[in-house]
Amino acid sequence: MEFYHVPVLWKETVDMLGVQDGGVYVDGTLGGCGHALEVCRRMGSGRLIGIDRDADALGNAWQRLKDYLGQVTFVHRNYADIKDILKELQVEAVDGAMLDLGVSSYQLDNGERGFSYMHDAPLDMRMNRDDKTSAYDVVNGYSESDLVRVIRRWGEERFASSIARSICKAREISPVETTFQLSEIVKQAIPAKNRRQGSHPAKRTFQAIRIEVNQELEKLEKALRDMFDVLKPGGHLAVITFHSLEDRIVKEVWRSLCEGCICPKSFPVCVCGKEARGEALTRKPLQASEEELERNPRARSAKLRGIRKR
Repeated sequence: MEFYHVPVLWKETVDMLGVQDGGVYVDGTLGGCGHALEVCRRMGSGRLIGIDRDADALGNAWQRLKDYLGQVTFVHRNYADIKDILKELQVEAVDGAMLDLGVSSYQLDNGERGFSYMHDAPLDMRMNRDDKTSAYDVVNGYSESDLVRVIRRWGEERFASSIARSICKAREISPVETTFQLSEIVKQAIPAKNRRQGSHPAKRTFQAIRIEVNQELEKLEKALRDMFDVLKPGGHLAVITFHSLEDRIVKEVWRSLCEGCICPKSFPVCVCGKEARGEALTRKPLQASEEELERNPRARSAKLRGIRKR
């Protein structure tokens, strides 16, 4: 199956980067290269460092960016390692960086990857298939209390206890091996009246397990701060999130980076010495237009936030 991904907020994201001729840019989630290709078109004699955990994405990127291979460096790593990556590449600082934190269309639609409750496949969900822990390990190996923690914390699922209990009962008979098996267990654990409301009943549980498998949020705050640190003065960082947990972390990091003096208002002069390091590029996150949503319904929950380094 060919690797593909419909880029979300494509123009808005690249515009937010403020790409300049000769600049150095990082795409920490290269994916299907939708955003990266436009950066390459705009950067003239510049350089792009494309990072992805998924080897399939990098294999595709060679083809999508074939006209710019002399200017692109491909890295099979986690964007959370950005400081080590740049040190190894002998790059001191970059002009801009971007992250698209969503799961790619390819990963969702490729049945064998086990990300989606819409396709029957072995439970996997690893973005990097070299990683040891898969969704199968989480579903069949975690204790009931740990499953409750994961599903409640990462999925914000109100029926986490019931779902975890049902998973544990099911695996006592035989291991839960496929996405459809897990989806059906989750569905039956949720009261019938609630199944008919909103999105698919297994959506939150699948999200939670995927986040746990890939440790998506454990390192996000530090990764965002590291990405900001490696920007040159005036450099831009743009981040697309797809659920409230991600967006909350990005918003809080932006707030702390843009916050200046924290002395009590009663103090006549500042004694803390704290100065704002960044400036938010938007007051509120940018979201997909109705036109984009018609083309790509998966963009509905996407939010784009940007920050400029002072």
